[in-house]
Order: sequence, then structure tokens, then C-alpha cells
Amino acid sequence: MNLESALLKYEPIIGIEIHAQLNTKSKAYCGDGNEFGAIPNTRTSPVSLGHPGTLPKFNKEIINHALKLGLALDCEITRWMHFDRKNYFYADLPKGYQITQDKTPICRKGQILIRLENNETKNIELTRIHMEEDSGKSIHDLDPFNTLIDLNRAGVPLLEIVTEPVIRTSKEAYEYVTEIRKLLRYLEICDGNMEEGSMRCDVNISIMPIGSEKFGDRVEVKNLNSIRNVQRSIDYEIVRQAKVLDGGEKVKVETRTFDAPSGKTSAMRKKEAAHDYRYFPEPDLNPIKIEENHLIDIKSKMPALPNELFKKFTENYGLSNYDALVIIEQKEIAQYFEQLVQFTTNFKTAANWVMVNIKSYLNQQAIEINSFPVSAEKMGLLIQMIDENLISNSLANQKLFPEMIKNPNEHPQSIAEKNDWISSDSEEELLSLVTKIIDENPSESERLKNGEKKLIGFFMGKIMKASNGTADPKKIAQILNKSLSQ
Repeated sequence: MNLESALLKYEPIIGIEIHAQLNTKSKAYCGDGNEFGAIPNTRTSPVSLGHPGTLPKFNKEIINHALKLGLALDCEITRWMHFDRKNYFYADLPKGYQITQDKTPICRKGQILIRLENNETKNIELTRIHMEEDSGKSIHDLDPFNTLIDLNRAGVPLLEIVTEPVIRTSKEAYEYVTEIRKLLRYLEICDGNMEEGSMRCDVNISIMPIGSEKFGDRVEVKNLNSIRNVQRSIDYEIVRQAKVLDGGEKVKVETRTFDAPSGKTSAMRKKEAAHDYRYFPEPDLNPIKIEENHLIDIKSKMPALPNELFKKFTENYGLSNYDALVIIEQKEIAQYFEQLVQFTTNFKTAANWVMVNIKSYLNQQAIEINSFPVSAEKMGLLIQMIDENLISNSLANQKLFPEMIKNPNEHPQSIAEKNDWISSDSEEELLSLVTKIIDENPSESERLKNGEKKLIGFFMGKIMKASNGTADPKKIAQILNKSLSQ
């Protein structure tokens, strides 16, 4: 059985839990540094190690990060809340319990818009967002005989974002995780680096016969570390569960892990129920009350968000959906584009320069847009020169743009004039140049007149070279065709 045949018979029901590590300077309940890549077990203290007699102290910046995300996702904000203890044993959980939120999550409900094929959209509804702390990290691949424990991560603040079971395809799941990661980065509360574990996904998957209203038994695939693996694990589970049901068996309610090289999931343990964790209110932390003026202050400092920018770029600037999505993928790129359109009304050309030339340069140099040397104002002047036919688009791409990068403080027109790149608008000069090239290449001219169209490129290259790249290709093509037809 393959995925296509499984989907003809069964409907998937998918919910996703995202754990986002917050980029605070210190941990959730103590002053240990929150730093990725430090030497193992060097960012710990008696509090994060769970020593007897130690007491937690809440990091209030976590509240601000959680409120930003809750407001961005249109959640209901819980105004009075407390923390809970979630009791379970892992070797990398020093205290033997996790401080989390059970009965009073900071955010309830909410939604995020995702975009699918053929310009279709779907709102993915959320159940809750709650604050909690991370466990340490078990390392299995450094020692062939032992599991190693790094407790630097123990106590790092997390937000857990939980969806309703409304996702129906692996593609929807892919787009949902992509949008959440983009939003976290726009809000600057999590870097979304899944490879480093600062954002991790657990996927709950069940299937039911098409037309049924009763959900099937679900499994949870834990700790997926890439958006692509979220999609792959869902597709594998749909087929696996379909085979189980077709074989007359029941799907086991369990926790599974995903092996990226093979693309398969395997059983880890029986799925725990809520009562297994023995939740009870955390006695060492006071309840928290959110005041209205604090919410207003948080909201006033939030940046324009991806969906807001998408609407603005498509409606106000006339960009295609594709162009708008490419530009808003990174907050800093979107901000640079917004600066650029203050200096030009040719929005499509501005988008092309950002998406092609500027992004290519950034990729080649392995830098971010904040390190790009040319200001938005100077790029606007470059586009203006092209629009006014002072310089050809090809010459701007190939020569002027690289020189602007080398001399970012110089006016682009000054650079062009100094290098004799300003286009000539004189019809007489261009005709003289075309005639000269035709006369110098009589054999090729005759063959082109006789229908050998590929020679147009030959003549265009010769003419552009002779003009030092300053001639307008459109005008040259018109004059060349007119000259050869006479």
C-alpha cells in the first residue's frame, strides 16, 4: 500500500505540538545562562540541578514573549494563572518534575492562516499555548556503550504551542510549522533553528475511514527536528496505520520516534495519560496576574507580522502572491523592501532586485541583509536610472550593481558617468553603430537576412560590446531589424 491508496480509504487527523525555546538571556527559574553550544554541564546551578532546599525565581521576560505570541495568534489571554508540577522520570530531568502550566495556560484558542496550492488558505485553530521549562539532553552517539547527559538545557524556557486536531494532510502540517517558525522569528522570541533543537515538533496522527466521524487511535511522533521530517513522518504513519487497520488489527496508542535516513517511525514507549504525570500546583511560585495596561504596552511594540505584510505587498504594491511570500519569508528582507519602496514607485522592479540580485549576493557572501552595504535609498536611485533609460538593465546588473557594493557611499549616477556607462539616447549615434557592425560582418549579415535568426544574438553581442554595454538593447534590436530589412 502506498500513500495515494491509503488516502483513498482513510482520512488523517493530525495535531501538532511545537516546543519553542525562548531566546532569553537566562533560564526560566534561575540565573543560569541560556546559551547554545556551551561546554556540556557548564550552564548549571543548584537550582537547575534540583538540589534540595533550592527555590525557583520566575524570569518575567518569558511572560512578555508568551504575550507577544498570543496576541499575534489572536489568542484569549489568561489574566490570572499559576504554574504546575508535571512529575515524571527521565535521566536528563534533574528535579524529577517539570514546572509547566496545566489548568491555566497563558493563552487559549487562537489561529494562524496558512497558504496552500492554487491560492487556497486555511485557518489552523490552536488549543493553547503554555509556558514551561526544558529538560536536559541525552546524547547517544558519542559513546558506543553509554548515554551521556548534558544538563545545560535543563530549565531553559519553552512555549508549547498546541493545535486542535484540524490538520488533514502532511502538506498542511508543513505549511503550519513553516508559518509558526516565521512568526517566532518576526517576534524575535525564538530563532526557530530546528537543527539545534531550539524548535521541536511532536506530531499526533490517527486515521479513520472516509465518511466516519469517530477519530481513530492516535500515535505521537516525538522530537522532529526539521519541517521536512514533519511531513515525511506523517506520510509514513498514514500508510503504516492503514496497513494495520486493513490487517484487522488495532493501532497501538504509543509514542514513536522518526528515523530520518530510513524515513520510518518506530515504537518508543506506551503513551502516557494525563493522570500519570500527577499534576499539582507549583508551591514555590506565586500566581501571576496580567494587567490590561501591560497587554497594551506589549501590543504597541510588536512589529508588522507576515500576513499583514503579505496583504500590504499584494494590495498596495501590486506584487504577485509568489513575490510577496518570498520577500516576507525573512523579517529583515521585508523591512529592507519597505525602505526601498520609499524611494521608487516601480514596486515590481524593486521586488526583483531584492529577490534576485540582493539575495544572491547575500547567499554568496553568507551574510544577512543587515550587513548588505548598499542603502535602500541608493538602490532606489539605481532603479530610477533604469526607468529613465540612463542605463540599461543588463549593464546595471552586470557592472553598476557590483561597483555600488564596492563604493556604497557614492551616488550610482556618479559611478556610471565616471565609467562612461550612461546610455546614449541619440537615434543617429545608435544607427551609426549598428551600420558599422553590419558592414564589418557582411557574411553574417547576409545569412541573417536569409532567415538564420540565431545570428541576432551574435549581432546584439557585438553591438553591446562596441557600445561598452551602454546601448539600450530594445532600441538596438529595433534599429538592427529595420536596417537588415532595407
